[in-house]
Amino acid sequence: MRVLLHTPLKPPDSPVASGDREMARGLRRLLRRLGHRVIEPALSRVPPGVPAPSQHLALERRARAQAARLIGRWRALPPRHPERFDLWFTYHCYYRKPDWLGPIVSRALGVPYVIAEASHAARRAQGPTRLGHRAVERALAAADLVLTVNPRDVIGVKTRLRPGAHQVRLPPFIDTAPYRRAAAANDPPVLLSVGMMRARDKLDSYRVLAEALSLLKHKRWRALLVGDGPARAEIEALMAPLNVDGERVGFLGAVPHAELPAIYAAADLYLWPAINEAYGMAFLEAQAAGLPVVAGRTGGVPAVVADGVSGLLTPVGDAAALAAAVARLIDDPAARRRLAAAARRYASVHHDEAVAARALASALRMVR
Repeated sequence: MRVLLHTPLKPPDSPVASGDREMARGLRRLLRRLGHRVIEPALSRVPPGVPAPSQHLALERRARAQAARLIGRWRALPPRHPERFDLWFTYHCYYRKPDWLGPIVSRALGVPYVIAEASHAARRAQGPTRLGHRAVERALAAADLVLTVNPRDVIGVKTRLRPGAHQVRLPPFIDTAPYRRAAAANDPPVLLSVGMMRARDKLDSYRVLAEALSLLKHKRWRALLVGDGPARAEIEALMAPLNVDGERVGFLGAVPHAELPAIYAAADLYLWPAINEAYGMAFLEAQAAGLPVVAGRTGGVPAVVADGVSGLLTPVGDAAALAAAVARLIDDPAARRRLAAAARRYASVHHDEAVAARALASALRMVR
């Protein structure tokens, strides 16, 4: 099957590292793994970045003209032209970056319309977010199949689907193979966090992380932070008190994704407060590498970290609880080893892309 892959939020080849980029890349790999030809025509591209709500009306008008051009070009192509497609597949659709194109084009061309990872929240129906929210509703109403990645999106999406449309759970996934290497056993243990350094939720997570680490000053540990962004200076200032008597918290900056497996393998424990986290691809990477996870219990995190099996989940935003869980694993190397072995198994059994490929193949058969 020829599948047009549309990624309104972030293209698979974006230079900006993020979980959204990695999921887009992963879906492209899955589609190809299943034997489909993936098409990413320039006409289906959208401007980078998340637009302000005030721009949504202009974006909708522009998208209608863009859709008309795409429809006209498709109809003019010969049957076996490489740009023709049999199915429209959109990854990520939510009120800040909805899919303006998919519903229009798929209806006009009579091809199935599939969305992976859509979210719908009634509270967005009023105020400046209403235009993007309505666009999400139109997309859901047009969809033949919605692949729900985050469990907390199930109910909101289900209420907007038309009769006969399908909703299927697709577990978050990674290729676990690059992460399967012998993990370190450091003394003192190395605590690792991987996250973009930007405002809002990420910065809030770093604030909780700094507070938790300050509560652990009496313990022996080192911490490594991987990531970069506009909030880096503020995050460095948050961590500065921990480095007064020597560097305990190191900053590695932005790291190419291919180099991450070696960094995970060099650590002992993965730590992230997960403020308003959807699910977190880094949690899967850490567990695949055999790192126990300590994280805030929020959003879809419990769907990717098995509490008490592959890691420990604590009340979100509670720095003291996060610190207590980390202290427990610092003090008990045997428990750390048990969780590490279970984390590697858990990621391989439940979140490897081979598992996701089977789920995706089954779901796509519903709309062919």
